[in-house]
Amino acid sequence: PNLTYASELVKKMGLAPDGGPDPNVEDESALPALGAANDGDGDRNLIAGAGFFVTPSDSMALICDNWESIPQFASKGGLNGVARSMPSSAALDVVAEARGIPCFVTPTGWKFFGNLMSSKESFDGKDYGPFLCGEESFGTGSDHVREKDGLWAVLAWMSILSKANEGVADGEALVGVKDIVTSHWAKYGRHFYCRYDYEGVDSDDANKVMDTIRESFVDGDASSAEASDSGIKLEDAVEFSYTDPVDGSQTSKQGLILNFQLPSGDPARVVFRLSGTGSAGATIRMYLEQYEKDSSKHDMSAPLALKDLAEEALRLVQMEKTTGRDAPTVIT
Repeated sequence: PNLTYASELVKKMGLAPDGGPDPNVEDESALPALGAANDGDGDRNLIAGAGFFVTPSDSMALICDNWESIPQFASKGGLNGVARSMPSSAALDVVAEARGIPCFVTPTGWKFFGNLMSSKESFDGKDYGPFLCGEESFGTGSDHVREKDGLWAVLAWMSILSKANEGVADGEALVGVKDIVTSHWAKYGRHFYCRYDYEGVDSDDANKVMDTIRESFVDGDASSAEASDSGIKLEDAVEFSYTDPVDGSQTSKQGLILNFQLPSGDPARVVFRLSGTGSAGATIRMYLEQYEKDSSKHDMSAPLALKDLAEEALRLVQMEKTTGRDAPTVIT
């Protein structure tokens, strides 16, 4: 249920196709307070407020920070563990650190969350429940079921909104989704985030892009890369691997990460992952994330905020030269 497939909801919530506010909406007060979409089997979710789209990564961080509003968590004294897939933004990490909650960054795949949920009962290990987990591809869940649960995520947001409006008197303006999220950004900073998908790329060319990153930056000297006029500087590069803290199993080659420093001194990163390298071509996924602590810049659209970072990453990995693609197939 992304912005493309949930286009009917997007329009009803006063949003443009890119998730920003629709400039043609004149009266935001006439819009629904909360909008949500699930996919066909109900395991994924999209959350929106009046003229405001909540990214999956932000949604997870906000559920974590507002666990007192959710009876499932509040009745058990709060969260004992949280986890996100590596390509998801670090918004959850910031909240977990501030709240003193163990936070795990795993490869993509719900089985890694399942191990953490089952740590005590299946492995006689530490109990991480109550537990919250999710991924950037609109999947959120908890340890009430070992799978994504889009309906549960919508109910969690209803609980957050209900708690935020407990003290609002009749006739006063209600606290909305946008108010909750922007207050969260003011406290923790905003993680601008989006994903570029290059679909149907020739498999050999797609592998060349990944090889260039690996040879030039992961195995080479990433810090020697010349910065562009934007002032964005590549700091280092790593290939993500994971040692499961529950059963000790190891998973390697889960994505290539370029870590940057912005002119402001704030961190940014770009993740590259490859999928579907068959005869029909491959998909190169490029995940863009940058942290912004200056609240005066929090209302920028993500594509605009991330434009310079995207251009710098594409220049370094020689995307157009290698694949012939001058633009992604889809931006989400």
